[in-house]
Amino acid sequence: MAEVFEKDNARKLDTVITFLEMTAPPTRPARATPLRKLAILRAEKPPLSFYLWLYRTIGQEWNWTDRLAMEPDDLKAVIHDPKVEIYVLYVAGVPAGFAELDFRRGNISELCLFGLLPEFIGQGLGGYFLDWVIDSLWRPGIEKAIVDTNTRDHPRALAMYQRAGFEVAGREDSWLVPNEAFAED
Repeated sequence: MAEVFEKDNARKLDTVITFLEMTAPPTRPARATPLRKLAILRAEKPPLSFYLWLYRTIGQEWNWTDRLAMEPDDLKAVIHDPKVEIYVLYVAGVPAGFAELDFRRGNISELCLFGLLPEFIGQGLGGYFLDWVIDSLWRPGIEKAIVDTNTRDHPRALAMYQRAGFEVAGREDSWLVPNEAFAED
């Protein structure tokens, strides 16, 4: 779940975090698979460079910076934890998006990260991939699935999560570190 931060020298971008939850698996009909060459593969213990490439490429426009602030060994410990699963959506053999699922909280599953590469947004892939990911969040023993988004995320993110079956559980004001703080040389 997103951490709520106070404003400081690094965290300058105001945002509102919306926390969402789902207390039962969705009963929606299955979404049609897009008529494309698709594959969703689990990236088991991905190299840090691959993970960060996905994270930066997908999250750059939306100010995803929390993982960039982590020490490499700390980040590696998270993404290599057996209870954290990273799935990559491929279209015609090319990475098109990724999702990070966290099962470390016992009976609560969390969709930590979800997004598409800019070139694949608007092609009908997001809803399909999100439905697949939500189905993967529900396992025996899971009583609730959670996700959060913020006002600096994709403008359709909140509505997409709600259409998928998540309900708003709360909102809080927070601050983000601008991407410029992590610009690569």
